[in-house]
Amino acid sequence: MEQKKFDYNSLIGFTLIFVIIAWMMYNNKAEEVKAEAKAKKEKVITAKKEQATDKVAAVLTDTTVTDSVKIKKLQGTLGSFAYSATLPTAKEGYTTIENEFITLKVANKGGAIVEATLKNFERFKKNSKQLVNLIKDNNSSFNLELQTKDNRVLHTKDLYFEPTLTKVGANQVLSMKLKAGADSYLEYKYVLAPSKYLVDFDVRSQGLSTVLNTTKPVDLQWDLKTYRNEKSISYENRYTDIRYEYEGDKDNYVGQGKDKEETPSKVSFIAFKQHFFSTILLTKTPFATSKLHSINLMNDEKVDTVFTKQLKANVPLVASNGELDYKMNWYFGPTDYKTLKEYDRGMDKIIPLGWGIFGWINKFIFIPLFGFLSSFMGLGIAIIIFTILIKIAMSPITFKSFLSQAKMKVLRPEITEIGEKFSKDPMKKQQETMKLYNKAGVNPMAGCVPALIQIPFMYASFQFFPSAFQLRQKSFLWADDLSSFDQIAKLPFNIPLYGDHISLFPILAAIAIFFYMKMTSGDQAMAQPQQEGMPDMTKIMKMMIYVSPVMMLIFFNTYGSGLSLYNFISNLITIGIMLVIKKYFINSDKIHAQIQENKAKPKSEGKFQKKMREMMEQAEAQKTAQKKK
Repeated sequence: MEQKKFDYNSLIGFTLIFVIIAWMMYNNKAEEVKAEAKAKKEKVITAKKEQATDKVAAVLTDTTVTDSVKIKKLQGTLGSFAYSATLPTAKEGYTTIENEFITLKVANKGGAIVEATLKNFERFKKNSKQLVNLIKDNNSSFNLELQTKDNRVLHTKDLYFEPTLTKVGANQVLSMKLKAGADSYLEYKYVLAPSKYLVDFDVRSQGLSTVLNTTKPVDLQWDLKTYRNEKSISYENRYTDIRYEYEGDKDNYVGQGKDKEETPSKVSFIAFKQHFFSTILLTKTPFATSKLHSINLMNDEKVDTVFTKQLKANVPLVASNGELDYKMNWYFGPTDYKTLKEYDRGMDKIIPLGWGIFGWINKFIFIPLFGFLSSFMGLGIAIIIFTILIKIAMSPITFKSFLSQAKMKVLRPEITEIGEKFSKDPMKKQQETMKLYNKAGVNPMAGCVPALIQIPFMYASFQFFPSAFQLRQKSFLWADDLSSFDQIAKLPFNIPLYGDHISLFPILAAIAIFFYMKMTSGDQAMAQPQQEGMPDMTKIMKMMIYVSPVMMLIFFNTYGSGLSLYNFISNLITIGIMLVIKKYFINSDKIHAQIQENKAKPKSEGKFQKKMREMMEQAEAQKTAQKKK
């Protein structure tokens, strides 16, 4: 009978597992303790703040004491700014300034904007009676953290400002002052001109050099939870982020994700950009440093239906000669390229039009052309006409591509023959194939170049249509909003990647691209000779016939219907152009006769062909030399 031996390996394994589990439990417990301590600390801080607020309120409502006595009682909580709390106008209340475009509501407590309403725009159709509110119901916070010489830390959002509203010409001027004395104060000054989304916003201090500790910068803290304003919250969330300009004229953005942060320097504006509306803080004195933070609040579009992201900015305000003096601006308005461009402050850079050539195509071709067309016709018709004009302009390139494919198709039998003849000598096969191309006057790359030229235009359209503000809430046929999906049926369940609805324009675009691929893939596969060691192009093309429409169907189901309409019309027109070219401009017999005629003519070797031949000969010589060794 075999004796059972003690298994040391098992003992070691179980011991390690036990240690790992114990370590994990210890860490989890430590995290719980930290979280509890943090919660208790925050609770204590909140309680202290509430007690301080209650104390201030009690003193202010006490009618049995004089203002001088009130100031003394408030000194312990508010320090030098106790003076401001005793002013009759520095109490709970609001001041409203407005023009034809926006309405701004400024609170005495904190001196900041607590409501920003766009008067000419409504939220998505389901709530069409609601105007777009960029700030409302405490979704935004604006605060300066003040450090006093007696080592107090005060937050302007908790202090009361004294409002003074005047009119200078056609402009409304609202001065909000947080006073430390009759002639010493911190001031927020808002100047709103007629027919503007841009508001002048000055932050300055007077006589506070003896009150504030200005050896350290004043921390400006701005926080905004962005309201949902569009039909598809997931689509809107995709285009909601923080954009900024820094180091002169450079621009960038804080990436998409659950929790993203950037710390750029010399920042001249910070844009809390939503899909179609933005809140932007601009400064003429660049912020030396900054901390920009984006937090995704939309995890489940069925549950998280109010906000998309929480956007935060912390920047330092540096005092000059002991006083603050910053000339800034607020922008509350549409994320519209033309509107932002008119202010000439670089704000148009917040619109993602693409980098390099893609951005140039959008700026100098797509935006002017579509802007012109949409100025005198419906948006759906404008997209169709726009697509037709782009495809007509690209038709010579399309013609060259098809012509090159036709030539390669005619040469296919001879290329196959060369391949069979030199099947055991790949280098010789390449040399003979190049000679055939040279004699026939055919460039194998000619079909690729036109296709490459069209790619930037295709990519530019993917950037342009989601950013086209003109499409917002504009209907066409069954689509009630060209900037969002064109739902024709609601599904009782959610399909991963596809969604819980059916959009029609992506289906039409998928059908169009299927027939286009079906008509062209055969010619392309036949045009390209099979290279040894390379994948079979015929199989790849056959696979792409089905892959491309499926991708279009899945990913475009939640995209804006304007982009899907553009792709549908674009593929439809391309099919039409291809049929016309094949029927009236390309004749295989004539192409074959021309190639034979080219073969009979003496051909001078081009620089590229000569270089290729020399490289092949060198490679062949090296191969022969290695065999001899």
